[in-house]
This record gives sequence, C-alpha cells and structure tokens, in this order.
Amino acid sequence: MSFDLRQSSRGLIACVLAALFALPASLLADSHVVNPAELQDQMVAASQVRQHNLETVKQFLSTPTAEKAMRSAHIDSRQVRTAVSTLNDQELTQIAARAGKAQVDFAAGSLSDRDLILIILAIAALVLIIVAVR
Repeated sequence: MSFDLRQSSRGLIACVLAALFALPASLLADSHVVNPAELQDQMVAASQVRQHNLETVKQFLSTPTAEKAMRSAHIDSRQVRTAVSTLNDQELTQIAARAGKAQVDFAAGSLSDRDLILIILAIAALVLIIVAVR
C-alpha cells in the first residue's frame, strides 16, 4: 500500500468543498457584510458633508468681492460655480476648507481686500484647472 498524493489531495479538496457548501451562507457572510442601517447612515452623513462643502464654496464665490475679482480677471463666475459641483469629495473638502479659512481671516481683519481677491482668484483658477484636467 503506497501513499498516493494525488488521491489524498482530491479527498482533502472534496472535504473542504463539502464543508463550505454545508455551512449556511448567512453564517459565513455575517462577519463580512456591513449592516444596511450603518451603510445608510454613512451615505447620508457623506452626502450632508458634501452639500455643506458645496454651499461653503458657492457662497464664497458668490460674494460681491468674488464676483468683482473674477470679472476683472475675465473669469466667468457661473462657469466656476458650475464646475465646483463636478469636483470629487476630497477636492471639494480641501477647497471648502480654504474658502472657510479665508472668510474667517477676512472677517477677523487678518486679510486685506487684496489678499482676499488673490485667494478668490486662486480658488477659481484651481477649480477650473481641476475640471479641465479631467
């Protein structure tokens, strides 16, 4: 009686497959599936964050100072505001953070009108460049 490796491997594979099919699928899947309620909550939270960031950037770009700065640089403000909606979440988060910081700094007197105009133009140019590269 000699040991047959091929026959033993087939037997082992058959046992493993039988065990996989014998176990209920729900038992195997429970440890890997995200709870639908948690998934829904995460999607709602992400959507709310995106909406807040969109509003922050669009509000920043809709100020009279921003409108005037973009008009003087021959940038179509409507095109910029439309392009903001096409940014991905990461890009939008970064630009919203910069816009929010600029608004706070300007309100606190840390920025001059000139500095704010430069920031507005930089954000507008950045949005247009990101959209154009895609």
